[in-house]
Order: sequence, then structure tokens, then C-alpha cells
Amino acid sequence: MPVDTFLALLVFAFVSSITPGPNNVMLLASGVNFGFWRTVPHMFGIAAGFGSLLLCVGFGLGALLTGFPALGIVLKVLGGSYLLYLAWRIAMSRSMGGAKTTTGRDPMTFAAAAAFQWVNPKAWMMSVTAMSVYSSPDAPYLSVFLVAAAFVVVNFPSVSTWVGFGTVLRAFLADPNRLKWFNIAMGSLLALTIFPMLR
Repeated sequence: MPVDTFLALLVFAFVSSITPGPNNVMLLASGVNFGFWRTVPHMFGIAAGFGSLLLCVGFGLGALLTGFPALGIVLKVLGGSYLLYLAWRIAMSRSMGGAKTTTGRDPMTFAAAAAFQWVNPKAWMMSVTAMSVYSSPDAPYLSVFLVAAAFVVVNFPSVSTWVGFGTVLRAFLADPNRLKWFNIAMGSLLALTIFPMLR
């Protein structure tokens, strides 16, 4: 892959990773509710899950979805349903989690965050776009791995920004009434991310 193409890929990976979407809305809310360190497994789960999704799309899963549109509809229904469930959980949260939470609510785990990428509509859009634009038929294996590696490297600093911003807001949102409205707003924003995938 030429250097200028790889640099363009890094820019695309950064912009698509740092812009608002389901992952970043959840990370902002997690930073507020649980702090930075308790959200680290969530961040690593996003990188691992999205990296594996990129590899699978690059090695043929995208073509399978094109050939069988019903699979895409199933993924949209599953993804939309799960996003609504997560949006409800965030919106109904009324207290911040400390080192140990007694509210029965914990931050998203590594495994749950990784699995979520497979039903996340923005992750699918980014994967298909990245592989169709930046992978090369001249070096299919190498280019697919390079695209996945670029996203994994850029992803962690990008998502950390959202968690960091949430962590900064913790003191301001320590007031239960402010936290309630913040979580309702975050849950509503997460639910709104469903609309682009309905097209």
C-alpha cells in the first residue's frame, strides 16, 4: 500500500472513529457513570470486536451480505433492538458507579463490547467502506490486515477522548438531578443512532 494511501486510511480511521455514534455515546456515558479505568475493558472490547469485524468483512463477509440481503435485515433488527435496550439502561440509570456498584449496573465488559460491534450499524458501515476503498486486489491479504491494523491503532486514542470527556464531567454530574437528565439525554441520543440504519 503506498504511503499516501495509508495516510489517507489513517485519516479516515480517525475521523470515523472519533465522530459520534453508538460506541462513543456509550463511552461518554460510561466515563461519567463509572470513570476512566472502569471503562478500559469496554474500550479494548471495541478495538478487538471492530478489528475482527474488519478482517471478516475484508475476507468475504461483506460479499456474503451483498449476496443475501436478508442477512443484512436480520443484523439491522438485532442491532436496533440491542441499541434500544442499551439506550433504555443508560436512560434509567440514576447513580454513578464507584469502585463497586450496588445498583446492579456495571460498565460494559470486554466481551460484550466486542460482540456489540457485530450488531453496531456504524461499525458495519465503516468496515464495508474501509475495505471497499482501501483494500487492494493486488495484495488482498496484506491490505486487509493493514486496514484492520490502522483502525485498531487509531481507535483506542479516539474512543479514549470520549471516555476522558465523560470523566471530566463526573464532578459536575455528581448532582443526582443533573446525572438523571444527562443519562436520559445519552439514552435518547443512543436511540437516535438507529435512524441512519433504517435507510
